[in-house]
Amino acid sequence: MTLTSKNPTNKSETATEQVSKNKYAVPALDKALDVLEYLVEQELPKSQTEIASALGRGANEIYRVLINLESRGYLVRDAVSGLYRASLKIYNLSRRISPIDQLRQCALPHMEDLAVSIDHSCHLTMLYQSQTMVIVQARSQVPMSVNITEGALFPTLSTTSGKVLLANSNSEVRDMILQRSEDYALLTTKAKSALTKELDNIREQKILIADNPVIEGVTDHAVLVGSAEGKIIACLVVSKLGMKMVQDGDEMDIIQDMHQTAENISQQLGC
Repeated sequence: MTLTSKNPTNKSETATEQVSKNKYAVPALDKALDVLEYLVEQELPKSQTEIASALGRGANEIYRVLINLESRGYLVRDAVSGLYRASLKIYNLSRRISPIDQLRQCALPHMEDLAVSIDHSCHLTMLYQSQTMVIVQARSQVPMSVNITEGALFPTLSTTSGKVLLANSNSEVRDMILQRSEDYALLTTKAKSALTKELDNIREQKILIADNPVIEGVTDHAVLVGSAEGKIIACLVVSKLGMKMVQDGDEMDIIQDMHQTAENISQQLGC
């Protein structure tokens, strides 16, 4: 939950509703988290009264919360003005969490279940320095399957997973990647317009099924992990290799299993 001062009444009501639905709620902890989430978004320090007003609470209600957060080093209080701001402690703690490691740990068990269920290997990709990087792979148990090396980098614009990631990135990231792409630079104005429509369509459909651009006879199925324009987004890909010795499952069942796996990973990550 993110709290801002634009509409404190609605934010406070939403927070109260969420707390009331959680039988394990700890009111004091919720107040502390509300204060932290509010202050990290503020450019200027805030007074106790301003913080309380933004959160829809009384000034006396958050007094002890502010004192304790300050004593633990999460807030800094100016000695002269008495205004509070978030300290760098939160930032330093966040730096100890590797998004890639966290995503790998969360995703792998779900991906292994998927690979066994559909008899096809799957892999997960993320954007890395304007390219698409494979961060984890789960192999199927059949004798032959498509295996993608973890850590491999591919041009974002010319890969199935890259297009899914590009389609669901915010406009700033998308523009930056396209500007750095040699393939994009060679496109005509008409082709660039067609690509924009393709990316919009991918985002709307939430899946891309296409021939693998590198390996003949392989069909990629790619779905988004996370939410569009989210802080953490990845792409779950199943590269299907047509084999007579493997009885392929129903296409809709595979797609449904992929969406469910992507949702499971997203929920565990809190996306």
